[in-house]
Amino acid sequence: MPLNGLRIVDITSGEDAQTTRLLADLGADVVKVEPPEGSPERLSLPSINGNTVGFALHNANKRSVIFDPVCEDDRQRFLALVADADIVVDSGKRDQSTLFGLSGMELSDRFEHLVVMSMTDFGQDGPRADWLADDPVLVAMSSVLSRSGAPGGPPILPPNGLASSTAAAQAAWAVLVAYYQRLRTGRGDYIDFSRYEAVLQALDPPFGAQGQAAAARGLSTARRGRPNNQDAYPIFSCRDGWVRICILAPRQWRAMRSWLGEPTEFQDPKYDSISARAIDFPRLRILIAELFASQPGEELVAQGASRGVPVAAILAPADVASCEHFISVSAWTDVDMADGTTITVPDGCTVIDGTRAGVRWLAPQPGNAASTWTERPRAMLSADQPSRPLSGLTVLDLGVIVAGGELGRLFADMGAEVIKIESPTYPDGLRQARPGQMMSESFAWTHRNQLSLGLDMRAKGGGDVFSRLVSQADMIFANFKPGTLTSLGFSFEALQQINPCVILTESSAYGDVGPWSTRLGYGPLVRASTGITQLWATEDPADPDSQYPFSDAVTVYPDHVVARLAAIATLAVLIRRRSTSRGAHIHISQAETAISQLGVLYATAWARNAGTAVVEDLTLRGVYPCAGDDEWCVVTIASDDDWNTVTTALGACELAEEPHFASMSDRWQHQTRMKALLADFTGRFDATALADSLQRGGVAAAPMLRGTDILDEPQVRARRLYSEMTHPLFDVALPTETGPAKYRHIRPVDLRPAPLLGENTVEVCQRRLDMDSSELDRLISDGVLFAAKRPTPTDEEQPA
Repeated sequence: MPLNGLRIVDITSGEDAQTTRLLADLGADVVKVEPPEGSPERLSLPSINGNTVGFALHNANKRSVIFDPVCEDDRQRFLALVADADIVVDSGKRDQSTLFGLSGMELSDRFEHLVVMSMTDFGQDGPRADWLADDPVLVAMSSVLSRSGAPGGPPILPPNGLASSTAAAQAAWAVLVAYYQRLRTGRGDYIDFSRYEAVLQALDPPFGAQGQAAAARGLSTARRGRPNNQDAYPIFSCRDGWVRICILAPRQWRAMRSWLGEPTEFQDPKYDSISARAIDFPRLRILIAELFASQPGEELVAQGASRGVPVAAILAPADVASCEHFISVSAWTDVDMADGTTITVPDGCTVIDGTRAGVRWLAPQPGNAASTWTERPRAMLSADQPSRPLSGLTVLDLGVIVAGGELGRLFADMGAEVIKIESPTYPDGLRQARPGQMMSESFAWTHRNQLSLGLDMRAKGGGDVFSRLVSQADMIFANFKPGTLTSLGFSFEALQQINPCVILTESSAYGDVGPWSTRLGYGPLVRASTGITQLWATEDPADPDSQYPFSDAVTVYPDHVVARLAAIATLAVLIRRRSTSRGAHIHISQAETAISQLGVLYATAWARNAGTAVVEDLTLRGVYPCAGDDEWCVVTIASDDDWNTVTTALGACELAEEPHFASMSDRWQHQTRMKALLADFTGRFDATALADSLQRGGVAAAPMLRGTDILDEPQVRARRLYSEMTHPLFDVALPTETGPAKYRHIRPVDLRPAPLLGENTVEVCQRRLDMDSSELDRLISDGVLFAAKRPTPTDEEQPA
């Protein structure tokens, strides 16, 4: 694995341990520091035969050492371990490092080479710095919750763990960027990492890359109503369940229209546009519903594939476990827990040169390793002073829409020269703007800091131009359907013939091998076919006016997470390449990403279905109405103390004395009634005031925020998460994130405007390929290259 020899001290707690697990999967030597009695998380639920599933998975592929912070010898051994480490990841205000005498910042000060990341729920400072954030709090305050639920109904929480795993992916990217910077400068860094800020950026951001459908409709913050449109990625009942379709490109719409029998009322060419179809979708939905109702889901998926219409059946987690595709690609693995019990778990989503970066072993017994480091390859250090961590690196970016676009953006923000390659015939779907727009806000957010090269790789001579670029590139990014690059003559083997050091990073809906590898797929279809759509649904009877009970339509998860995992793997290979000069072929499956990120949920569900006894987590996570129009608050009751705090804050003494709610198990058994009674009390309170009161009592709670609320949220403002990005094609500045985390030595992101298609063609070809004017003119005339200029104001529009 590419990170062999990287030394990481893990003093995290809770969900934060997923961050170092991601790096351990890629080969890092991660040492988990535990107290003599073992980490408290080893006792959390759910568990199997006394083994905590979450701890086992989140600490897989790590070693464990026991240090007693009360013992002076152990304090010195801890410091000796840290002195020879590369990275320390701590859980900030819940940290263990202060028990050994030094905070994370003080460790960074003492050991100049060290990269230290302190992970906290809301960051080290600001008015919410002391708040608690579990998954419901994170999704409520990031605006994701406000985009769920049927119109008129309550918002619906996503599967538990989705937000925490997203934060972990962002954290792994942030800390690896700092380590790469250290390899170049010799200087470490201190990172103040906020899980809340990570979820705002990487789950389904209110200001950032959106799905093609959302991009065509406009800013996600444009209206207060919830949800904006549940039919962005519509779901239909069929003979044996439900299916979802994603009709985005004009060719997909025409294929759907043909399937419907070419209805006269939809022949107008305007319906090639997503926005036009959205206006008339109520009529269109009736036609599709009638077509699908009598057919089985599997047949609809097959027909869609043959016609070029993206369709996916909505599966349950149990269906996913036995799915032929996932079994054929070994997406799951059987592993032994500490007592020898075998369970089936997701085995990661990243494949590097044909080898899966997955589970080698579950969390070890406490203290299974010596408090010394293993031998490691010699790291190649340099003493340059780069302006940005990744400056000097070149990316040829063929990625499209969200997962592809975000990957290039992550590297561009950190200083790499990212050359986005597209043609007028096959432009990026995010360029699909509203009538009168030259660029969508989503494209502007996703492709800032990049250059655009208009190149038709299918044209005669296009492959030659691309080959010349490959010879100078460090990385190539693509998220086409598997086989597309090969069909263009650029398999990984062919690329290595041109440039043996090049890294090819690809992602696709279902991976590059297996029965589903050629299926058309987008994030919404991936969620449907992996069980997430079914898990993200109301537990109550569906409203008679709602089309379906599912609530994940207005999100593109897991696209943003896929981009970050691809970025982590790519940077890991770049780190290895410094000492080996070897490139690599990386491929990430979106479907396997979604399931791996919710590994605890799936592993326990599969164990339960196999007849294994599971001790359940009785934590009650709920969404409760508050005073006002469509105002809500999330509240988590994880203990008897939480219950007492909640009933006291609500003035609900009668509930505290109710015998049916006397214990955790009682409340779990009667949770429907309990939540209904609590809702009678919460409806009297302002959502923010109630959350603040509960947080002061140590209960995880938060108001539901909409996109329009985020910029004025006190913690966001205090931490300056967003900056204003100006673009000559927009009348107003776009709020834009300033970096993956708060670094001590890495400055905030530059904000150069996203280019028009082909805006930098001439400059790139002259500077990189030494093309003269005659060659450029010929290639443009032949349609191999395309060059565009950004429009300038007319004389009448010029200021006086």
